Amino acid sequence: MAEAAGAVKRADAPEGVKPRSVRVVLMALMIAMLLAMLDNMIIGTAMPTIVGELGGLEHLSWVVTAYTLATAASTPIWGKLGDMYGRKGSFLTSIVIFLVGSALSGMAQDMGQLIGFRAVQGLGAGGLMVGVMAIIGDLIPPRERGKYQGMMAGVMALAMIGGPLVGGTITDHMGWRWSFYINLPLGAVALAMVTAVLHLPKNDKGAGRIDYLGAALLTVAITSTVLVTTWGGTEYAWGSAEILGLIVVGVLSVAAFLYAETRAAEPVLPLHIFRSRNFTLMSVIGFLTGFAMFGGVLYLPLFQQSVQGASATNSGLLLLPMLLSMMAVSLVAGRITTSSGKYKVFPIAGGALMVAGLYLLATMDTGTTRLVSGIYMAVLGAGLGFLMQITMLVAQNSVEMKDMGVASSSATLFRTLGGSFGVALMGSLFTGRVQDAMTERLGEAGGAATAGSAQLDAASLAKLPEHVREAYQYAVAAGTHSAFLLGAAVAVLGFLAAWFVKEVPLRGAGPAPAGESGESGESAPESAAGRSAEGRQEQPVSG
Repeated sequence: MAEAAGAVKRADAPEGVKPRSVRVVLMALMIAMLLAMLDNMIIGTAMPTIVGELGGLEHLSWVVTAYTLATAASTPIWGKLGDMYGRKGSFLTSIVIFLVGSALSGMAQDMGQLIGFRAVQGLGAGGLMVGVMAIIGDLIPPRERGKYQGMMAGVMALAMIGGPLVGGTITDHMGWRWSFYINLPLGAVALAMVTAVLHLPKNDKGAGRIDYLGAALLTVAITSTVLVTTWGGTEYAWGSAEILGLIVVGVLSVAAFLYAETRAAEPVLPLHIFRSRNFTLMSVIGFLTGFAMFGGVLYLPLFQQSVQGASATNSGLLLLPMLLSMMAVSLVAGRITTSSGKYKVFPIAGGALMVAGLYLLATMDTGTTRLVSGIYMAVLGAGLGFLMQITMLVAQNSVEMKDMGVASSSATLFRTLGGSFGVALMGSLFTGRVQDAMTERLGEAGGAATAGSAQLDAASLAKLPEHVREAYQYAVAAGTHSAFLLGAAVAVLGFLAAWFVKEVPLRGAGPAPAGESGESGESAPESAAGRSAEGRQEQPVSG
């Protein structure tokens, strides 16, 4: 018992750091995580007002695309910089860049400036989530990390529910520029708290040569991938020269990147981490989880607004059943993981519930009540709750401490890319099905009514004749059916992948029994990481 208590003490407060300081650091990290997640939620509600003042409607999508591209492209680079030069410095730098981008975005005088400054903001945002996850990985061993999953899920729920409400309130009463300026006081608090109380061991790895070629090729690969999923089926047809050209560029840059990484002294994404079966599986499951989650967040409010007559103002509250379920399940799973050290059951259960939830959502039609749709959302939320933090925890546990940054950034990147693919593919399927259903009900005139966009706002919907409105509601229900059915089919792959996860003991749970880690490549990172963690406890704590 005394030994167990000592392990918990070391987990919650590394040597030289008081428990209270760890709590303050975690509070600062959660603020940084909130900044990264809240931004797009707030900006989305302010976009009509921004376009009304700055103009440039034709470039509207780039306000989001520039931010997303910069975030995705910089994510793995931030992770590697943290591994090479120290996590505290890279994390503080990412916060500063994010705040500078926020301030500049708030001062933008035209759409071109706003797009450029949003890219700067996105560069900083790429380091926020990675920094949070990697620093938590440094401070708290995986065995104890589960108890903090509920906190992270709560921040996510707060961002998704509060973002649209806060964005609307700020835009209406303070002006759209404060949608960006609101980041400054929050970021300043996080910056001050991290600077004052975060103390990590000195980086004994030393600075190596930066893998500029690998970083450039990876940026090209990520950029082309995100542009394909953003533009495909919307800006350009899937078979257009632009999309096919981007696909070719993406494939060639990935091939060149993989070759370059085998020859780099300090690869930006070390390929050896993928030798771990668990890390590779968690990357796949994280990708599929992002696919399902972002698709659900996008199309659930649309269904409830268009078919069930809910107010767009409360779009964040519409997701409450899913988010509360996700937060509660994540908290329970984290506690069980901490107490038992077992986790394999959670990806399996999460995969099964995600498939069930998406399939149930695919059965919704114009007669589905809000209570029934809320129950279906809760099922999906439970599945996501089992998966969201467990995937990161197991991915981090599968690599050595020296690769904690790239492990965190890779897991974040795969989830982001999964969300990008999910929104694109489900969106393309949804739009096509809505137009087909409108044509089916109203003829060619009906299809033409939604040719420009399959999403009509509440005001436009109210102006439609009753028979057209009913046809549109039927079409949206048909579109969401197709989108969620695709999500369920993809989620089956995640469920199947979860069965191959190997239950490697979590660091902090004591040494693995002899012969328990039989897979080549799994036990080595565990033991090496454990030695690194032990060595870290013995090092003097410094800034």
